[in-house]
Order: sequence, then C-alpha cells, then structure tokens
Amino acid sequence: MKIYTKTGDKGQTSLIGGTRVPKYHVRIESYGTVDELNSYIGLIRCQAIDAHHQQILKEIQDRLFTIGSSLASDPERSKMKIPDLLESDITLLEREMDQMNEVLPELKHFILPGGNTVVSYCHLARCVCRRAERLAVQLAADSFVDSNITIYLNRLSDYLFVLARKLNADAKTEENIWIPRI
Repeated sequence: MKIYTKTGDKGQTSLIGGTRVPKYHVRIESYGTVDELNSYIGLIRCQAIDAHHQQILKEIQDRLFTIGSSLASDPERSKMKIPDLLESDITLLEREMDQMNEVLPELKHFILPGGNTVVSYCHLARCVCRRAERLAVQLAADSFVDSNITIYLNRLSDYLFVLARKLNADAKTEENIWIPRI
C-alpha cells in the first residue's frame, strides 16, 4: 500500500464516509490536533517514568486514536463501525488523578510550566489537549460530536496537569509557583 495518494494535493481531504472537505475544516483541525496530542503523549511515554504511568499513557494513546477516528468520520455518511469512547475511560483518568493527588502537596498557587524536561512535556501536552477540546466544542456547535469526547479531553488536560505535578514531585524538583506582583 502506498502512503501517498495525491488526492489531497489541491487542499481537500476525505472524511471517513467519503465526504471531501478542505484541509482547514474544523473537523480536520480537530482530529489533527488530537493526533498532535497523541504524539506528545508518546514523547512523555518515552521518558524515564515509572511503568504504571507508561501503561496509563499507552491506554490514553489508544483512546486518542478512538477519538481521532470519531472526529474523522462524517456523522451523516459514514457506515464504518468506530470504537466507542466509554464513561469508564473518563473514570480511569479521574481515578488516576485522585490517586496522584493523595500523595501531592495541597495546591495553593498557580503552577508555572517547567521543572524538568518530562514535566515540561506534560505541560505542552496539556496545552495541546486544551486546544483539541476547544476545537471539538467548536465542531460540536455545527455537527454531531459524541459528548464523551469533549468530557474526556477536558479530563485529560486535568490529568496531564496532575501528572506533571506528580512527576515533578517524584524527581524531587520544587514546583515553580506563580506569585503575582501586587
């Protein structure tokens, strides 16, 4: 199978279901941003973090492929069976955050991104996740988007923030807190 098809050379691409749309369409931006997020998650997984976090991040990458597939489908024309995003996928993120928060110091200040490389990657992924969520919400204003997608992306950005704090604590790196000038 060839990777290149030449069908997108004039700025159009096909959704699952056959509908052709411009490459700047919000649906393309949505799943493209989810793909970008998935790449950042892969970058975090490649770092020296414990096996449990690596396993959860692998699960997240799988869910992001599910989300990308859903966003890449024309909800009115696609007949392809796409995997479902489940409430249990959201619950997994919440449970992981709760477990990490049990051992983290109480959050009393805003945290500036940084601390070490893997923590910085988590913050970059969090920002991309927030963008993916905004785009999915924008798409949902005009077209069907499974509500679990926006909920999952919202929870995932929170998870990435808590993971950044946890990895920072594991590395015994002081959190970079924001103290506003008054």
